[in-house]
Amino acid sequence: MIYIVDDDEAVRDALSILLESIGYEHECFETAQVFLEDVKYQPEKYKIGAYETCCLLLDVRMPGMSGMQLQQQLLALDVELPIIFITGHGDISMAVAAIKAGAVDFLTKPFAEKDLLRCLDSAFDRYRELVINRERNEGVLRLYESLTPREKEILKLLVAGKSNKVIGYDLDISQRTVEVHRARVMSKMECRSLADLVKQGALLGLS
Repeated sequence: MIYIVDDDEAVRDALSILLESIGYEHECFETAQVFLEDVKYQPEKYKIGAYETCCLLLDVRMPGMSGMQLQQQLLALDVELPIIFITGHGDISMAVAAIKAGAVDFLTKPFAEKDLLRCLDSAFDRYRELVINRERNEGVLRLYESLTPREKEILKLLVAGKSNKVIGYDLDISQRTVEVHRARVMSKMECRSLADLVKQGALLGLS
């Protein structure tokens, strides 16, 4: 799915014809506001994993809300659509700023079909990475939720780099009890080493 947000009807029509000829499903919006309303009205449609691949072709300058303002709104809503900005020659500095804010690439009007396809390939690769990361994070969260309250305490202290002895002192339990809890945490979190556990702790925001 490719979303197109551009106030220029001719650009929308040209992109629609091109994408349809390639076989890509797409949807057009004439303003950033209309697109944002659709995002808020149908949030499931814009979640990572809703499509095999997905991206947003977004004009920089539009009446009302600009493309960069829409980019910030999407970030605030935790909508992680890979964005390709469509710019005029005078918008290059803005496009560079958008790239720094997380956009995949930008196309300068008028652009060639091969340049569009190159950008789309990059955006689709980014989307696939987002899907993999989201699935991995959700998997780690499910493992974390299987821990008991005490095991979660132990995990947090392990991720903080504390030894079994120090953890025992902090929680007023024996070192042997800490070792038992630690083994259970490692098993439930499916970790073979402390380094793996620390990585998962980082994904959970514990470090």
